[in-house]
Amino acid sequence: MPAAPFESLTLDAEGLPLHVRQRHPGGTPAVLFLHGWLDHSHSFDPLCEHLPPDWRTVLLDFRGMGESGHVGPGAAYHLSDHLLDVEATLDGLALPTVHLVGHSLGGIVALAYAAARPERIQSLTLIESLGPSGGPPEGAVQRLRGFLDDARRPPNRKRYPTVEAAAERLRQANPTLSPDAALLFARHGTHPTPEGEQAFTFDPRHRRRFGQGFDEAQWLALEAAITCPVQVLRGSEGLSPSPALLQGRLDALRTLVGPPQVFDGGHHVHLEQPQAVAAAIATFVQANVSSRT
Repeated sequence: MPAAPFESLTLDAEGLPLHVRQRHPGGTPAVLFLHGWLDHSHSFDPLCEHLPPDWRTVLLDFRGMGESGHVGPGAAYHLSDHLLDVEATLDGLALPTVHLVGHSLGGIVALAYAAARPERIQSLTLIESLGPSGGPPEGAVQRLRGFLDDARRPPNRKRYPTVEAAAERLRQANPTLSPDAALLFARHGTHPTPEGEQAFTFDPRHRRRFGQGFDEAQWLALEAAITCPVQVLRGSEGLSPSPALLQGRLDALRTLVGPPQVFDGGHHVHLEQPQAVAAAIATFVQANVSSRT
């Protein structure tokens, strides 16, 4: 049967409006997709065309990105805040459990949430994501300095004459992004300004550096707390952590199912190979459906 159209919903995250799209709300299994940094839920649109149409497919815009609300003056964005976004989505949609799929930042959030709420996660798919790079301990002081320096700079929302110009800027920042993918990001990730230009919808404060981060031992402890089945999907030209770091993080995932699957493509491999990546997700999710879904 053909897939139902997505409906847009606004959920409450302790007063902050979160934009969520879902289709087939009565379907099973329920699968929640989490996008990458400065991206939005439409980054999964090409992939969703190849997913089983009877799934309850849910796409979240993280706070300060896509169509979700921005935090108020004086506030900032932290990784743990996005775990609140996930919990607000599950609670707002009355989902006791869900399968999580996360790309890049979304994978980091998905992994951390699965560690904190193991009883709510049926399976975990990480696309181009194995955790943040905290760096060596001696970088902690410089991180704090960067955080304070960035807080002094006013948010700068750049303007572009057209959606196409905004898409080209995305490609300059991420050369592996295809023209079609960049245009998809720009079409759904910009709004016209009163002057008739285009500006990205994400809160520019997301570009500020964090004051704190996980060190490697802390992150490995989070990974070790995962109890659901995990699969890792990577692009052949995507992120390239050192072999030692990659292997250490894979080893810490005690419920990892098989080695990482590698697809031709870059960091946004799910946009370059949507059918193949969707097939890998569908196979994995169906293999891990349980009565809790």
